[in-house]
Amino acid sequence: MDREQRLAEVELSRKTVDEAIADGLKELGLSSRDEAEITVVSEGKPGFLGIGREMAVVVLRPKPQQRRRRRRRRRKGGGNGNGNGRSEARSGGKQRQKQGQGQSKSSKPQQTGQSKKQNEDRPKNRGSSGQSNRKPNTRESAAVNKERPEQADIATQAEVACGFLEGLVEAFGLEAEVSSRIEDDILFLDVSGDQSEALVGQRGAVLDSVLELTRTVVQRKTFGAPRMRLDIAGYTERRREALRIYAGKLAEKVKEGGGEIGLEPMNPADRKVVHDAIAEIDGVRSFSEGQDQDRAVVIAPDAASDASEDGDSDE
Repeated sequence: MDREQRLAEVELSRKTVDEAIADGLKELGLSSRDEAEITVVSEGKPGFLGIGREMAVVVLRPKPQQRRRRRRRRRKGGGNGNGNGRSEARSGGKQRQKQGQGQSKSSKPQQTGQSKKQNEDRPKNRGSSGQSNRKPNTRESAAVNKERPEQADIATQAEVACGFLEGLVEAFGLEAEVSSRIEDDILFLDVSGDQSEALVGQRGAVLDSVLELTRTVVQRKTFGAPRMRLDIAGYTERRREALRIYAGKLAEKVKEGGGEIGLEPMNPADRKVVHDAIAEIDGVRSFSEGQDQDRAVVIAPDAASDASEDGDSDE
């Protein structure tokens, strides 16, 4: 009795939970974890370089079913003559179980009848298609359309663009002037001044970013954006002139030696400058190849063609 009481519960502290469980099963004389009730008090912590380590704590108890099975086996060996009573109890339980199954089978038609009535009542609250008869609220959709503002005119958009560029120049601490003009529904923006060259960047990379930011701000504040051209410190005009001269030299090479010459990838505005320059030269033509940022102009020998046929634009 003392040993059974002593081994009724074991509490162990080990480095890991698995080690504690394994040692606890050995002390209880159990062969597997299924025979014990395991309570993990603490999973422990490894610590850092052994500092602050906490041990895992586990409590194990033998399951009660194991003890009851052992007692039954002992009673059978004693020969008390209770076996017949147990068999009668088992047969009586089987009969009660069969009666319960019979009652459950007889009650099934009543349940299905009730479910049929519920299913018949459901379509009455809905349309023939089983969906709700709620009609869309046309007033709500009309209100949403009325709340959606209209796009501002190009003059208002020019004011917003200039205001953003002036704030950008001031934020960088530069001395520059911002001006704008409108020609053929195109908004031309000009940032001039000796210090404004800081907004150009290498090969116009910063200028392109400033143009995209300006277009985004105008679109959000005026619910639309016109076609824009941005020139900072005269860089855009100088680049256009350089592209025209470069395209003319390449056109002469094509006319003399034949074949095709492909330029490096360019943005739509630069490609249009090249197309316009080639269109003024007899005996050569230009077209574009590639997708997105890899799209480039190709100069080939042929009759002059209008740049608009290529589908490029200076947007």
